[in-house]
Amino acid sequence: MEFTVIDYSIFVLLLVLSSAIGLFYALSGDRQRTVQEFLLANRNMGFLPVALSLLATFQSAVAILGVPAEIYRFGTEYWFLGCSYFLGLLIPAHVFIPVFYRLRITSTYEYLELRFNKTVRVFGTITFIFQMVIYMGVVLYAPALALNAVTGFDLWSAVLTMGLVCTLYTTLGGLKAVIWTDVFQTLVMFAGQLAVILVGARRVGGMARVWHLAEQEGKISGIDLDPDPFKRHTFWTLAVGGVFMMLSLYGVNQAQVQRYLSARSEREAKLSCYAVFPCQQIVLCLSCLTGLVMFVYDREHPLAPTQRPGSSDQLVLYFVMDVLQDLPGLPGLFVACLFSGCLSTISSAFNSLATVTMEDLVRPHCPGLSESRATLLSKLLAFGYGLLCLGMAYVSSMLGPVLQAAISIFGMVGGPLLGLFCLGMFFPCANPMGAVVGLLAGLAMAFWVGIGSLLHSMRGAPPPNSTVLPPVGNLTTILATTLLAPTPAPQSPTGLQKFYSLSYMWYSAHNSTTVILVGLLVSLLTGPTPAAAVDPRTIYPVLPRLLCCLPQKYRQRLCCGVDFPAQDADHPDATEKSNRVPNGLAPPGPRRQEEEGQGYIRAAGAPTYALQETSF
Repeated sequence: MEFTVIDYSIFVLLLVLSSAIGLFYALSGDRQRTVQEFLLANRNMGFLPVALSLLATFQSAVAILGVPAEIYRFGTEYWFLGCSYFLGLLIPAHVFIPVFYRLRITSTYEYLELRFNKTVRVFGTITFIFQMVIYMGVVLYAPALALNAVTGFDLWSAVLTMGLVCTLYTTLGGLKAVIWTDVFQTLVMFAGQLAVILVGARRVGGMARVWHLAEQEGKISGIDLDPDPFKRHTFWTLAVGGVFMMLSLYGVNQAQVQRYLSARSEREAKLSCYAVFPCQQIVLCLSCLTGLVMFVYDREHPLAPTQRPGSSDQLVLYFVMDVLQDLPGLPGLFVACLFSGCLSTISSAFNSLATVTMEDLVRPHCPGLSESRATLLSKLLAFGYGLLCLGMAYVSSMLGPVLQAAISIFGMVGGPLLGLFCLGMFFPCANPMGAVVGLLAGLAMAFWVGIGSLLHSMRGAPPPNSTVLPPVGNLTTILATTLLAPTPAPQSPTGLQKFYSLSYMWYSAHNSTTVILVGLLVSLLTGPTPAAAVDPRTIYPVLPRLLCCLPQKYRQRLCCGVDFPAQDADHPDATEKSNRVPNGLAPPGPRRQEEEGQGYIRAAGAPTYALQETSF
């Protein structure tokens, strides 16, 4: 299964075009001379490129390799995850985007200082950096390892080439280059998956025959309405638990929020969320159809026992190389598709990490930093994180079975961060102490369940729904753990083993709920935040709106005494109004004086977290 010159040419073309986009935006326009342009694309992006970039950011090689293998092994039940996309994208569009966009922030974690204080902001920032630094090296290394195992493609040549090209265009072109390369790479991913489906289906007699045979073999799943949260995949697990997973990605993750904030208006930001919904459904359908075609093709053209893949995530690559081997160029197209997923994910990681480091850790301590130096430092941070990614890829190669914990960490952190933002946004009574203790409690719960499941799997058979796999030689097996959990064990677990068997799709819901409950309890015990100290623009009155049938006086009590301004941001002049003051917030009045330990708008001077390079 060797690559031809045409295959290598297509792969090289992907890298050249991605680099060219970065160079174009480095040499055009304002040439990335301001922090505003470098980190937020001058806030003038249209909704369609933003939507495709949102799609590409977490459409990594994990999904391209993992979802078809999931369908191949367990059937189409995973397809019901698409039901969670509706609320998982509608809620960010109408709850999180309006709050973040009207505050005119750059880093998501600036919100935490506006709502709570600097301490909460730093805790959130460090948690995010920890999450992304561990993840980005793995997402670069593991697919390259799978490719090397199947095709003989040189491992470290692929890792170094992809890492350096991605670092180049991210550092030179800023967020605008990242978004437009995401658009290009998304189209490559669509083309690669579509080519595999069409050629594979044609070789087994057409898609109708694929569906018929898959149905005969029980691979077309019905709706399983079992409410048991310990069952790996049911309709409720995927459609409801998946909503929380989507919210942790599309609601509060810096990589995604940064794209919303780059839109030229709040309306465009909302439209990008609407536009990504059908795109997500198409991607899910393509991945599921790939899995079904792969299953039927394997039945009719089985590989010899010596050629069988050693791990589930290699199934797709073996199938692609077998079905496309006599069509020069198409294997190269699929490899370009695979590495487009890597490029889009790690470039988003570089840019978002540079943003939070600059805005949350550097600017607050260097308020007098000039615009030119701030821009240069932002570029150096993006470049530094690119080199760190290569270093983490090398570390990943040495971790062995311990890499299971590194992969699990990415999933563990998303839920607690979602809970932290929901605590601040939906509950005006929450105070900074409750936020910090709630976040720590959520992280402790997440690591307890995740690492407990890992340790249990090392002692024996893993829990049925754990997100880890037993130690194996091929590290790429571990990369797909969030999608490819092991086959359920026949015996029913009890005690803590039962707790460790919680379906991975409920992790975000479980951990975010822990943050909210603990945060509210601590806030009530230590004294809730006074209504006068809460900026209304940092709150979304979710309870009064959900319970709109209640009398006005009861709904007012649910607001905890906070007076909410008229929601005029949807009117044409709303953005213009918010552009007249820093961060889009109302000028601080007498009752907005910062209390000791609180992180709200200061009366004297511009806050350290406000963007200084432009006036909004």
